[in-house]
Amino acid sequence: MTRRARLLLPGTPLHLIQRGHNRSVCFADPEDCLAYLQLLEEASHDNGIAIHAYVLMTNHVHLLATPRGDPQAISAMMKRLGQVYAQRFNRRYRRTGALFEGRFRSCLVGEFRYLLTCHAYIELNPVRAGMVAHPADYRWSSYAANAQGSPDPIVTPHAALHDLGASSAARRQAYRELFRGQLAKDRIDEIRRVTHSGLVLGTTHFQQQVAELLGRRTVPGTPGRKPKPPPDVD
Repeated sequence: MTRRARLLLPGTPLHLIQRGHNRSVCFADPEDCLAYLQLLEEASHDNGIAIHAYVLMTNHVHLLATPRGDPQAISAMMKRLGQVYAQRFNRRYRRTGALFEGRFRSCLVGEFRYLLTCHAYIELNPVRAGMVAHPADYRWSSYAANAQGSPDPIVTPHAALHDLGASSAARRQAYRELFRGQLAKDRIDEIRRVTHSGLVLGTTHFQQQVAELLGRRTVPGTPGRKPKPPPDVD
């Protein structure tokens, strides 16, 4: 069966998930995480991709990224990450075969509120997984850069974040306010469902705009054959 083409627009952020094959471990220790992040910095820069948020979990990766030019560069970046990191991982652990699932999941992210929600969803992953009590306690995410101003060569803040405050300190303070509690379950479910389906995370107006621009469906279809459920843990 032919793969459905991704929904892509120049300059429009995407939420991306790359999972370990059969949910296998992708990051066994800090050295693995450091190697992946170095490769992410190189691959995003070389392909003209701005990374706004990320988190490395034991068996998967989340990214919030915007292609500066050709949106197809997203696929080139993810292919490089998957191939080069997998080769390194297999050499190190003397294994063979696929490390990541064959196709990463993605959805377009539109408008300010949804962009902020996606930031929080990504950086709260370790908290939802019970690994830490607060995202500041987790080393392998963009939270320190976005919320605390820590230097991170990977992260390029989205221009919309300037609307959070008049100064960098005010913007970081407002950003930290997003993490005072967990995201509502319906928001979490929406992000998982839309990303798994490869559709659009945004208002009805934004979904309609994308549908008109691309001539594609941007919301779930009418009931019929029962769709495959989204992954239970993100």
